[in-house]
Parts: sequence; structure tokens; C-alpha cells
Amino acid sequence: MLLAILASALAMSLIVGVRYLIVSGAFAAATHAKHPGLYAGLSAQMRREVAWSLASALIYGVPAGVVAWGWKTLGWTQIYADIHAFPLWYAPVSVLLYLFAHDTWFYWTHRWMHQPRIFKLAHAVHHDSRPPTAWAAMAFHPIEAITGAVIIPLLVFLIPIHIACLGLVLAIMTVMGVTNHMGWEVFPRFMWKGPVGAWLITASHHQRHHDLYRGNYGLYFRFWDRLCGTDKGVGDFVKAHAQARVRRGGGGGGGAGADAAGRGRHE
Repeated sequence: MLLAILASALAMSLIVGVRYLIVSGAFAAATHAKHPGLYAGLSAQMRREVAWSLASALIYGVPAGVVAWGWKTLGWTQIYADIHAFPLWYAPVSVLLYLFAHDTWFYWTHRWMHQPRIFKLAHAVHHDSRPPTAWAAMAFHPIEAITGAVIIPLLVFLIPIHIACLGLVLAIMTVMGVTNHMGWEVFPRFMWKGPVGAWLITASHHQRHHDLYRGNYGLYFRFWDRLCGTDKGVGDFVKAHAQARVRRGGGGGGGAGADAAGRGRHE
């Protein structure tokens, strides 16, 4: 049984790692095609992002693999395969429930990681990507990776969801994680500007977080940021990349940890 669980965990880690390489690689290629030279001079940073992300993929695969084994072998979880087990209207509702629950978990754990000691210990790894690239989506310290790895495996024990809907949730999570760090806006204007954009998070919103080191803590929705007064609006990609070029030309600095230390307490 132990070998079966280990095999499942390793298989899930491999799936997460390959998924990351495919999706981030595709969006990195799209960036090269759409904005040639946008990542110029960031080769060392991108290699570091890939290394941290693959380490995070290994961590993400462990709880996912254990839960997948338990679901198939012992009937764990609230995942169901018969679409008629619940009313059809529940399928999209379950997706929204998962996204909102995940967003809530992400907001509060992310905000916690901006406390000075936790930031220096763990979250500075992610903020060392300045500006972030399509490869930075999973560039986390192991502590941060653990906080991200446990939420979906926990939710499947609490909220019923069809296996296809769970796949959709994971796809949205992966795509948004990558596109929020691309350094340019891939989505149409209505998704980041205007009434709809006032509640949805895309790269324009998350870029501002990487610029300020505070605020804009959400993942999918701006609900918690707006409710808690931490919404800082959208970022300026041109300015962010110009500042990055200046840093590289001037020899960089001390990285995210050193830069953040001079800012005092993070919100």
C-alpha cells in the first residue's frame, strides 16, 4: 500500500511538473511572438524560476497523489463521476465555490506571507522575479508551495464536485497562475478594465502587487482586496520593465529580500 501511495504521489508530481512546463512554455513562446525582447536579459532569472517551480511541482504532487490514491482505492473525497448525481445546475456552482474558496485561502495566506519575517524566510523567493515572467507561476519557496498544495486536496473532502469540473478548476488555476505573471496583458480589456475588471484579477492587477510588494493579494477575484482595503488598482507594464532594465544595467541590487527590507513592514 505504501508503495502504491508513493507511486501515486510521484505520478502526480510528474503530471504537475509537465503541465507547468507545457503551459508556461506555451505562454513564454506567445510572449516571444507578441512582444519580442520583453524577457531580454532575464535568462538567469527564468532558469531560477524554472528550478523553483519544478521543486514546487514535486511538493504539489504529494497531497494530490495521496488523495487521488484514496479516491480510487478507498472512495475518499466528494468527487463524483456520474454527472446526474447532483442537479446539472450544481456543476457550474461547484466550480465557482472552489474558485472562491481557493481565492479566499490564497488571499489570507498570501497576505500572511507579507509579514516581514515570513516574507524574508519564504515569500522573497517569489518576489525575486522582477519583473515576473511566464515561468514564475510556481517559483515558490517550499513553505509557500506547501500552503498552495494543500487547499484543493482539502476542498475535495468538503465540497462535492464532478471530476470534469475539478479538471476545469485545475485548468483555470494553472492558466491564471501563468498569465498573471507574464508581464503583459493577454486578456481583453473588459476583463481588467471597467465593471468586469473591477472584480477579476489578471496580469494588470497582479503586476501592481509585484511593483509595490503590498496590496493586490488575491488570485482570481478582487473581492477580498476591495473588502479589506488592500486593492491597489492595476499596474504599468511599461514602467515595470523599464525599471527592471535600469536595475540590470546598474548591477541589480539585493534582490527582493533586500529591497523589501528597506520598505519596512509589509501589509
